[in-house]
Amino acid sequence: MKTHTEPASAAYRGYVLFALIVVYTINFIDRQILGILAIPIQTDLGLTDTQLGLMRGVSFALFYSTLGVPVAMLADRTNRVRIMTVALTLWSACTMACGLATNFLQLFLARMTVGVGEAGGVAPAYSIVSDYFPPQQRALALGIYSFGIPLGSAIGIVFGGVIATVLDWRSAFFIVGGLGLVIAPLFFLTVREPKRGGLDAPGAKAAPAKFGEVIATLLKKPSFWLLSIGGASSSIVAYGMFAWMPAFLVRLFGDELPGLFTGFPSFLMPPNPGPVLYAAYFYGAILAVGGVFGIWLGGAIADRYGVKHKGIYALAPAIAFALTIPFLIVGLNTSSLATAFFVFLLPTAFSLAWLGPALSAFQHMAPPNMRATAGAMFLLINNLIGLGFGDFFIGRMSDFYKAQYGNESLRYSMLTAVGFYVIAAGLYFIAAPRLKKDWYVA
Repeated sequence: MKTHTEPASAAYRGYVLFALIVVYTINFIDRQILGILAIPIQTDLGLTDTQLGLMRGVSFALFYSTLGVPVAMLADRTNRVRIMTVALTLWSACTMACGLATNFLQLFLARMTVGVGEAGGVAPAYSIVSDYFPPQQRALALGIYSFGIPLGSAIGIVFGGVIATVLDWRSAFFIVGGLGLVIAPLFFLTVREPKRGGLDAPGAKAAPAKFGEVIATLLKKPSFWLLSIGGASSSIVAYGMFAWMPAFLVRLFGDELPGLFTGFPSFLMPPNPGPVLYAAYFYGAILAVGGVFGIWLGGAIADRYGVKHKGIYALAPAIAFALTIPFLIVGLNTSSLATAFFVFLLPTAFSLAWLGPALSAFQHMAPPNMRATAGAMFLLINNLIGLGFGDFFIGRMSDFYKAQYGNESLRYSMLTAVGFYVIAAGLYFIAAPRLKKDWYVA
């Protein structure tokens, strides 16, 4: 595959962004489908909440986070489209392998191999987006790329709920993994590798950088670490909520969920639907609507005001994190399921609004020859702490609270996790005045 050196048309740039969103959506379908499948898996394999947290969080994040750095260094030197194609093929095949597991250890190891594959799916994409879109459009472009998070999570939860109802949880893994294997060659054949740094100012570094150079560059930029740790703190809650919200809805509102779907189109409701499917539709809608709106809003604000005020790339997320806290507390405490739906839309939007601004800031704190590696360093921190710890933390706290609160232990576990948004907001407020100094200028 040849590098695309001529400026891409607006239509082709739009197609590339769409193709990247599709791959990222598959990434999150494969990752988050366990949020809804955990309910039948827990029944079938007899797992505790702590084991579920270990399987979904630690097993996946361990290799996903650490292998992302060497893969990103390779992406800063070679063809990024080829790397993403191999990664998509690998994680899709490993997702299918999850359907063969018969005990906790087998499923733990299978999810670990999914993380190995997905290690090559995101950091190279950040770099590709940055080479297809000019600096003043990158926050929104990276935000739109991040639509894959709420869309993939929503589709994974809904699809998993439908398949688990119609067939079984194993079939869901086989079908989702097979979809990725079909998409991989199409992606490789239609997406061209862009010129590295082609849209940056003349004089931007393009020669491959050593890992030590990347670390030395980032160590001089305190805002990089503030944003990374702040993002990781928010991800402890967000990833934990993605994973545990379906179980929360089934445990606390299982009897009420069917009432919300009276008059629901029959072709969308298979015979004998259970609480798992109702929870899938309920939370899937929240993720899709709230998540997409929040990500778009954050990216649009950053591109609109970030040209003159670099601090907005941290200030806007800080405000969003602060707004997330009260709405999430209200949503987790409400006894009305209908109220919970509308209340949860807001914290879902606010909790994801940071992605466009922060991802753009990370790409602008490093020269073009370091962007994939810098993105991977952020992902290492974000996912090792957020994904690896968040799911496990909520599951462990749920088991801890069970003796005191019984079936409502998950509610109190999730409320405990909300405190990490205070840390996230504080770190982003601190980072805001430092961003201008840490911005890369060729």
